[in-house]
Amino acid sequence: MGILKKWNSMSLIVRILIGLVIGAALGFIAPKLEWIGVLGELFVGALKAIAPILVFVLVASSLANSKGGNMSKFRTVIVLYLLSTLCAAIVSVFSSFLFKVTIPLTGLDAVDASAAPQGMAEVVKNLLKSIIANPVEALASANYIGILFWAVVFGIALKLAAPATKQMMENLADAVSKVVRWVIACAPFGILGLMYTAVSTSGAEIFKTYGQLIGLLVGTMLFTALIVNPIIVALVLRHNPYPLVFRCLRQSGVTAFFTRSSAANIPVNMELCKELGLDEDLYSVSIPLGSTINMDGAAVTITIFSLVAAFTTGVQVTLPMAIFLSIVATFSACGTSGVAGGSLMLVPLGCSLFGISGDIAMQLVGVGFIISVIQDSLETALNSSGDVLFTATAEFRDWKKQGKKLPL
Repeated sequence: MGILKKWNSMSLIVRILIGLVIGAALGFIAPKLEWIGVLGELFVGALKAIAPILVFVLVASSLANSKGGNMSKFRTVIVLYLLSTLCAAIVSVFSSFLFKVTIPLTGLDAVDASAAPQGMAEVVKNLLKSIIANPVEALASANYIGILFWAVVFGIALKLAAPATKQMMENLADAVSKVVRWVIACAPFGILGLMYTAVSTSGAEIFKTYGQLIGLLVGTMLFTALIVNPIIVALVLRHNPYPLVFRCLRQSGVTAFFTRSSAANIPVNMELCKELGLDEDLYSVSIPLGSTINMDGAAVTITIFSLVAAFTTGVQVTLPMAIFLSIVATFSACGTSGVAGGSLMLVPLGCSLFGISGDIAMQLVGVGFIISVIQDSLETALNSSGDVLFTATAEFRDWKKQGKKLPL
C-alpha cells in the first residue's frame, strides 16, 4: 500500500517517463516477451473506444447548455486553426527544400494502395460522405467529422429540451470525461507496452535507416510549435506569447505525446482552459472542434512525406508546386480523422500532384508506420497543444478589447 500511495503521489508525466524507460529497457533486454506489448494494445484500444463518445457528448451537451454570445470568438478560433495549419504546411515546404532528404524505398512491403484517396475531388467527396454518415456508424468507426456534425445537430435540437434533459446531458459529459481520466491514469503501463513493442520490433534501426527523415519531421514540428505558432499569437494579442505557449506544451502537449490521441486529450485540455479562466461556453466546443480540424502536425506529415517522395524519385519540384501542395495539405489535414490510417494515408494524394505512382507513395506510407512511434506522437502533441493555445488566444483577444488583464 505504501508503494502504491507513493506511486500515485507522483505526477502523471513522471510516471509515464518511468514506464517509457522500463519499456525501452525491456525491449532491448527481453525482446521476445510479447505479452508485455499487450499492455500497449489494451491502452490504445481503451482510448480509441471511449474518445468518440467523449467528443459527441461534450459537444452536444455544451451546445444544449450554451447561452450564446460567442460567435465572434468562435470565428477567431476557426481562423486561427486554419491559419496555423496552413503556416505549418508552408514551413514544411521550406524545411524540405533546405534539408533535402531521400530514403531507400526498395525492399519495403507496399501498403494497399486502394485505401488511399486518388485525388482532391475524392478527398472532398469522402469528407462530405463522412459528415452525413450514420451517427451510430460514425461512433463505431471513430469518424470524428461525422461525430462532430451530428453532435452539433443534436446539441442545437436539445436547446429546446427541458432543463432536466439538459442537466442529464451535462452529467453524462462529466461521467465520460471522468472515464477518460481513469484511462489516462493507466498511461504509464500502456506506454511501457507501446515502447516495448517499438524497441523490440525495430530497435535502434529506425534511427539509423530513417534518421534524417525523423530529424526533418521533429525539427519542423518543433519550429512550428516554438516559432510559428507563437508569432501568430503575438500578432493577435500584441503580447509575449511564450508563457502561454510553454504552459500549453507542458500541460497538454506532453500528455498528448504519450497518449497519441487528440480526442482522448480533450479532458486535459478542458482542465487547462478552466485553469486559464476561459469561458466554458467557448472552450467546451472549440476544444473538441480543434481535435478534428486543428491539424498542424498532420499538414507537416503530408507535406514532408510528399516532398521526400519527390526528391527520392528525382522529380523536379518548383516552389509554386510546393506551395500548392501546402494548400492541399491544409484542407486535406482537416479531414484526417475521417480517413483510415490518419495523415499518412493522405500522403499518396500529395504525391499525385507530382505524378508519383501510388506504389511508390504507399512505400512512403509504410515508412511512416515504421517511424510512427515518433512521428505520430509529435504530431498529436503539436495538434492538441494548439487547440488550447488558439482557444485561449481568441478569448484573450476579447479580454484585451474589454481592457481586462491577461493571465500571462
